[in-house]
Amino acid sequence: MDLGLTDRVYVLTGASRGLGYATAECLVADGARVVISARDADAVAAAAKSLGGPERAVGVTADLADPATPDLLLTIAREHFGRLDGALVSVGGPPQGSAATISDEQWRLSFETVFLGTVRTVRTVAAALPDGGAVGLVLSTSARGPVPGLGISNGLRPGLVGVAKDIADEYGPRGVRVVGLLPGRILTDRNRQLFAATGDPDRARAEAEAAIPLRRVGDPAEFGRVAAFVLSPAASYLTGLTVPVDGGALRGL
Repeated sequence: MDLGLTDRVYVLTGASRGLGYATAECLVADGARVVISARDADAVAAAAKSLGGPERAVGVTADLADPATPDLLLTIAREHFGRLDGALVSVGGPPQGSAATISDEQWRLSFETVFLGTVRTVRTVAAALPDGGAVGLVLSTSARGPVPGLGISNGLRPGLVGVAKDIADEYGPRGVRVVGLLPGRILTDRNRQLFAATGDPDRARAEAEAAIPLRRVGDPAEFGRVAAFVLSPAASYLTGLTVPVDGGALRGL
């Protein structure tokens, strides 16, 4: 199926690796061009090069906690590629720990990046997009049900789902779509860290896989293909919803 991505331009945050990078790969493979950002200058430069270099991908060193980041990314997309058709907003996972044990400072720092940084970027991009544009938010299955040991994620992700729905309502009349994506156990560096933190990563992975109907963790490319579809014109009647990419792990209907 032709997703209609040829020569469309997308901004992706947190995209030097993991789910953001996997989505960028899928977008570029279908003919899109991308502006990717991350905090590590070397990592984002290497990622942009592997995606095809300046003709296909531009790397920007930026932090979502910085209020100037959204406008910077929009400006670069327009100056380098001449247009903007959408964005994938992804941010690294917050610190581990239960909600009862996490410090005020950890909550505050995570709110600035995970929550406010995401909201700021989504509203800035949505306001700038033309009819047919789309924004995807990389959230977590914790938006539907708490994940043990991830108190900050359990607290902030459900709120972002509500924000995404509100912005989808706001910009729907202009033809701009907003969709949340809920990755489950995908084999990214983040999940490797979570498995390792248990002290027995092999056992932790086996236990996680046993709770997934497909009996395996996902590959980042499996998430990337779903995200690329959601952002594409082929998904033109999808907005205001959340899409689990979790191998069937969530039990809600």
